[in-house]
Amino acid sequence: MTDAQAIGASLADPEVFAVLFDRHFDAIHGYAQRRVGPDLADEVAAETFTRAFDQRRRYDSSRDDARPWLLGIAANLLRRHWRSERRRLNAYARSVGAAEGERSGPVGAELVAALKALTRRQREPLLLLAWADLSYEQIALSLGLPLGTVRSRISRARARLRGPDVDPQKPQEAPNNV
Repeated sequence: MTDAQAIGASLADPEVFAVLFDRHFDAIHGYAQRRVGPDLADEVAAETFTRAFDQRRRYDSSRDDARPWLLGIAANLLRRHWRSERRRLNAYARSVGAAEGERSGPVGAELVAALKALTRRQREPLLLLAWADLSYEQIALSLGLPLGTVRSRISRARARLRGPDVDPQKPQEAPNNV
């Protein structure tokens, strides 16, 4: 049963919606946790599925995979939690040198500062790409944006993260990342 079929079936039998929860809760919670931490991630994930259930009649049934739709709902909810996200980014910056087994791993202070410097419009699609592993098309769907806008915002965000000393026309040598 596809996600679209489960959503359609849940209109007659609401308990079928649990299929979506079982399939996508970890992805939604993981994305929210990276953004705002474990305490708020629980709240964001729960609210995401509550809103999705309430809005299931408006779901585009031509889309078999509901993950982009759910992540779009989560992204909208996360906009309200910018202060918490900013605190989380600051905590990441302080974690430089933290123990290697952590889920989020150490994040360089420079990267954190760069992420904080991005506009919300640039940061949101970039984080959906990097942390939620969505394609450009799925990001466009989840944020309700044209594909070209998503590509442009991610391109600008990447350019800003590369910094002013990087010439985008000159090929860069990748570090030893075997």
